[in-house]
Amino acid sequence: MENLAHLAAAARSNQPGAFAALVTALQPGIFQITGRFARNHHDFDDLSQEICLRLWKSLPALRDTLAFPAWFKSLAVRACYDWLRRRRTRQDHEVSHEQLANTPDLPEEPSGEDEAGNPAAERVYAALAQLKPAARLVLTLLELEEHTIEEIAALTGWSSGNVRVRAHRARADLRRVLSTSAAMAD
Repeated sequence: MENLAHLAAAARSNQPGAFAALVTALQPGIFQITGRFARNHHDFDDLSQEICLRLWKSLPALRDTLAFPAWFKSLAVRACYDWLRRRRTRQDHEVSHEQLANTPDLPEEPSGEDEAGNPAAERVYAALAQLKPAARLVLTLLELEEHTIEEIAALTGWSSGNVRVRAHRARADLRRVLSTSAAMAD
């Protein structure tokens, strides 16, 4: 933690090589959070780069480098949320996911080891991908990363009550998507 604060202060003051060292130190955390949202290698790379770019642009606004870890986690979560929203908007105008999956030249590339070969995990991730960005974000943070309601509120800027309501609605939406996909499979 102290090392991150030191690296953030050095990068903020534009010391040579400091930003690269900071990104290297943050890389495991960046990969962990992007792996929760990106379902293929291309999206994983795009989202990781988006987080690093936001870090570069936002670092001068950081006032307290000792609070860097929490500040960075919030920045990364908001970048993921914005990415999910942009991606959903783009998908409305692009070829559907099912059409791409059926194209032999464009195979699916699972990004996480946890769902590779696990049909139940693949089904849940596919259902999560069908949810609205806010629902996907809150379920990922609450259920997969096991954050508390208060932590999610701090990361997203939403109130605790808003997080609870979004989580309740997101669970209902996930149940609906899963039951619909199960009915279609039968």
